[in-house]
Amino acid sequence: MNIKEVDNKYLANTYNRFPVEASFGKGAILTDKSGKEYIDLGSGIGVNAFGYCDEVWCDAVKDQLLKIQHTSNLYYTEPSARLAKLLCQKTGMKKVFFSNSGAEANECAIKAARKYASQKKGDEYFTIITLKNSFHGRTLTTLAATGQDKFHELYKPLTDGFVSISAENIDELENAIKLYKPAAVMAECIQGEGGVIPLSADYLQAVRKITEKNDILLILDEVQTGNGRTGKLYGYMNYGIMPDIVSTAKGLGGGLPIGATLLGEKVQDIFEFGDHGSTFGANPVSCAAALSILERMTDDFLDEVKEKGNYLFEYFSKCKGITAVSGMGLMIGLKTSRPANEIIGEALNAGVLLLSAKDKVRLLPPLNIDFDLLKKAASIISKICEKEN
Repeated sequence: MNIKEVDNKYLANTYNRFPVEASFGKGAILTDKSGKEYIDLGSGIGVNAFGYCDEVWCDAVKDQLLKIQHTSNLYYTEPSARLAKLLCQKTGMKKVFFSNSGAEANECAIKAARKYASQKKGDEYFTIITLKNSFHGRTLTTLAATGQDKFHELYKPLTDGFVSISAENIDELENAIKLYKPAAVMAECIQGEGGVIPLSADYLQAVRKITEKNDILLILDEVQTGNGRTGKLYGYMNYGIMPDIVSTAKGLGGGLPIGATLLGEKVQDIFEFGDHGSTFGANPVSCAAALSILERMTDDFLDEVKEKGNYLFEYFSKCKGITAVSGMGLMIGLKTSRPANEIIGEALNAGVLLLSAKDKVRLLPPLNIDFDLLKKAASIISKICEKEN
């Protein structure tokens, strides 16, 4: 069977795939059908937090599969309760709603904010203020929240009640609060799909003060920045602030689909029976997988993530052909002299898998990638970037 032909014939044409048929993975190494090995610096777009076939993760998944693979949310299960407790203990948030993806986690966050504002201020307080260049998902509502017009063009009319403002502009935020009746401000600490652009500490701290002053909820989208990616458990922890709602997914499950919406003190009891739900949310196998990831996110481990990130920042900042380095921890964007797609294609041929983010090369390696392997991949990337047109 020619998998590429079958894929092209039977799957929707939504992905422009690279010519690689992934067959096996271990750690940060992906092997294709022909036996060629690649150093994977994309980790499933930030999903495989501990790489491929991590033994602790595999054991947790297998153990749970032999108990209960799924049951509805009409019943209690141990993995979901333990995971919710651990998330709250590690963040200071109060309650958790589990779903299957980052978009669903963001949908839940929006619903919580709108219900809170409606009860506290009135039904007219429903607008969610987001930032231009943001990305919050591909449902109609999370597309409406996304501050990039290119994602809107094919699917109008989108869900009403969203307005995007420029980042790093407090005056624009204050004007938007006067013009609209916002329920919440929603932002990413680092705009990942927007080009791996971190918000400044001064800006995000000012946003937190303004939202608190006006009793507007602050939602932080940690779908990509969460679960150790920045060198802290969640990205907002680098900024010295506490949000009201946090959404997360990707690396939380380590390779299985799970999303989580963390609810702070103001909204911990906003949902009542029947207000929201998810058939596969809190799936015991996904929760067991997530526990095996989250339990290993110790301070020492996160310090190692920061050390690896600092190495890459310093290394790439000195490379010819790389004009700028952005990001935090092991979420890194490279602005290259040559087009990013050229760099990514040549890196693939040389055995390194990379991602893009707008006009940048994006790196999201497994958090536990061997340091020597990371240095080898960085050397390959730098030699490719140094080539002239």
